[in-house]
Formats: sequence, structure tokens, C-alpha cells
Amino acid sequence: MTALKLDQVRFIPCQISPHKIDSPTAVEDRLEMARLATTDYSWAVVDDIESKQPGPSYSWQTAEAIKQQFPDAQLFWIMGTDQWNTLPKWAEPERLAACTDFIVCTRGEAKLDDHKFNYRRISFQHPASATQIRSEIASGTKHHPWLTKEVSAYIAEHGIYQP
Repeated sequence: MTALKLDQVRFIPCQISPHKIDSPTAVEDRLEMARLATTDYSWAVVDDIESKQPGPSYSWQTAEAIKQQFPDAQLFWIMGTDQWNTLPKWAEPERLAACTDFIVCTRGEAKLDDHKFNYRRISFQHPASATQIRSEIASGTKHHPWLTKEVSAYIAEHGIYQP
């Protein structure tokens, strides 16, 4: 947000990811955890647009809906290196790119595949890994250091990420 002087960052948990059809965590839980995690940031908005849609959530549909909602805004789609490198395999990547430019967050100098889409690269060094956090919680970690106390409490109260 700071590096590119963005006015706002929207966090959009998807209803059902086309890549994770059997996600064990309900979208309502992911929305609430995002709200709890971003409550102290005035620039952060948790958007439930995809949670209202049936079936798998496709990024191009979400981007088109947001573009319609904010026609004068310059939109960016923030993603990591792994998502960027698989973007051509997504549903309708050209339609997504027609609505947004991309911000690709890389860990250090990770190799980015060369696509025809407009992007800005942000390099950073942060050790947090969502997969690792979920795994550690499943193994019994009560409060992960990368999560707020509120998010950790919500996860524990609702038994999220438990085997």
C-alpha cells in the first residue's frame, strides 16, 4: 500500500476457489478473520463481493464487478509470484487484465514468468507463509506470532485448521 501509494486495499475472500474446490474453511470464517486482522488499518477494506456469488469465484468476474462499481478507479490485482506464474492458466486472464494492472509481491528476486500483462513488482523479505501457519495451528500452536490475538482467538474458538 505504501510503496505504490494506494488509497485502499480490498481483501476479497473467495466463496469457492476454482483451485481449492474442497476448502475446509468457510468463506464466512475467512471474511471474519480478514476483518479481525485489518481492523486497525483505515486503508483496508474487507469486501464480501465473492461470498455472495454461488459456485467457484473467478477473478475476472470480481474485477469486472468492481470496475463497474468504481468506474474511475485505477485497479490493481495483488498476487504472489506463484499466482503470477500460473496466471495464463486462470479462467479468462485477458478479461482480468483488461480491468486491472497487477502488483506481484515477490520474496527477494524470485523469477517472474514473462506475460503480456501490465505489472509492478514489489520485492520484500517476510518469513510468513499461510501454508506454514495453518500447518502449525493444526499441530497445536495456540497463538501464531504472525496472527493478531483476535484472529488466533477466533481460530481457536471455531476450531479452524484443526485435523
